[in-house]
Amino acid sequence: MLPGQQKQLISHIEAVVRELLPDVQQAIALERPKAAAHGDIACNAAMQLAKAARRNPRELAQQIVEGLRANPAVNALVSAIEIAGPGFINFRLTAAAHQAVLPAISDEGGRFGHAEPTGRKLMVEFVSANPTGPLHVGHARQAALGDALCRLFTAQGYDVLREFYYNDAGNQIDNLAVSVQARARGIEPDAPGFPADGYKGDYIMDIARDFLAGATVQAADGASVTASRDIDSLDDIRAFAVAYLRREQDLDLQAFNLKFDNFYLESSLYTSGRVEDTVKRLIASGHTYEHEGALWLRTTELGTGDDKDRVMRKTDGGYTYFVPDVAYHVAKWERGYRHAINIQGSDHHGTVARVRAGLQALGLGIPDTYPSYILHKMVKVVRDGAEVKISKRAGSYVTMRDLIDWVGQDAVRYFLIQRRADSEFVFDIDLALSRSDENPVYYIQYAHARICSILAQSPELRDAIPSAATEALVAPTEFALLRRLAEFPGMLALAAQELAPHQLAFWLRDCAADFHAWYNAERVLVDDPALRLARLRLADATRRVIANGLDLLGVSAPERM
Repeated sequence: MLPGQQKQLISHIEAVVRELLPDVQQAIALERPKAAAHGDIACNAAMQLAKAARRNPRELAQQIVEGLRANPAVNALVSAIEIAGPGFINFRLTAAAHQAVLPAISDEGGRFGHAEPTGRKLMVEFVSANPTGPLHVGHARQAALGDALCRLFTAQGYDVLREFYYNDAGNQIDNLAVSVQARARGIEPDAPGFPADGYKGDYIMDIARDFLAGATVQAADGASVTASRDIDSLDDIRAFAVAYLRREQDLDLQAFNLKFDNFYLESSLYTSGRVEDTVKRLIASGHTYEHEGALWLRTTELGTGDDKDRVMRKTDGGYTYFVPDVAYHVAKWERGYRHAINIQGSDHHGTVARVRAGLQALGLGIPDTYPSYILHKMVKVVRDGAEVKISKRAGSYVTMRDLIDWVGQDAVRYFLIQRRADSEFVFDIDLALSRSDENPVYYIQYAHARICSILAQSPELRDAIPSAATEALVAPTEFALLRRLAEFPGMLALAAQELAPHQLAFWLRDCAADFHAWYNAERVLVDDPALRLARLRLADATRRVIANGLDLLGVSAPERM
């Protein structure tokens, strides 16, 4: 049911309820019945209103139905209204109401399902890897989730900024520098002199070799560093290694066809004085205290759910990792992003309460739910029935580039989006490569390619298809497909609202199944000219909406397979 039709039906139900129960207020909502046999749309208003109205819910439902049936506008939209169970009201749409989705798709084309601009700004921060090695499969999951979410919110009318936060400060960066220095001095990863916490992947030797050669590297934001070739200067090695790996990560992202609007460096929070300024403001707020030589934040008193107070400044004078995170989110707020979403691994769970506590302590009027978080579980990669753990390039983990090289970016994107972010996920390489109905990417893309093949068989009708009459589309499988297409705009809105791009992945699989069921049940290229045109219009509309949905996931819609 199209959003406009839903609004009409809700308005009619509200009018009847106001007449029956003028003193009772209740928001009216519609939902799709769990079983298709129960109708196209359902309403439980009678059960929700019964207690306040002191009525039997089924009797109240009967009165609502009688009021609706007396309205000609309802009868133009609904062919039948039935009462089920304790008081559910089930509606069956008219054929014309089902068919109305086709003109909407013809009119809106690639924007079908999109909302008008809202003027609201949104920042989505994702991937945000330490520049200490290639991006791993967990980063790939973030990349897929984040980019799909950005596309969904853009479709909902938001002005979206994609931001990559580089953690280019701290102990891990120091470990990177000494690892490169060791390899530059000819120390092998397994030799006694190699740093105990050093990085051992082949990429470390690549960095060392380029550093000794005096190479120049440039990252996506234009930062450029030339190697000094001085293996005694850890500062020089650190700067070159970070720039080198930023470029490598840029190449990983390019292979994923993902572009960020802005790159923000953790180190800039220190050089700009933001960290020091944030600490001073936290001390001035009265929410800190000194204990055993360390500075603490009273996070337990700030209402964000932290279970104990947290150290801000350690006894050695260094700051714990959540302090620059607080400074960074103040910067987000000051840049005008009142709505911000962070996508991180589930191992960052403790960060949520601490960052929010720090923001609350500053008293800047930032909501205690800022920023929003999506915490994803990690990914296990399986090939030939066995888990794959090692990448020669990375040394100890499967990289994003490995996945892309093995199965292509379409499969990587879809597979990593198709499950809830907080669910465990097994990436089956063999399934992703299979050309079968069990592979959801193949199944959906094949539906699109099959429709393109059907349309190519009637080139003389191309101009007539968008305006073809649709009255002949009355088969059960046609109603099922029309119903599915009409769900698309509402589904997109809900997927964005619930930060759940997997809902779009599910919908595309269901839409492809409805198409294949219709195609197998009804011939498209029949002799009857009117029916042939009507079915070609339905096929073309399905192609358009599948392509729209795949695009929002960053997945291609091939015309041939």
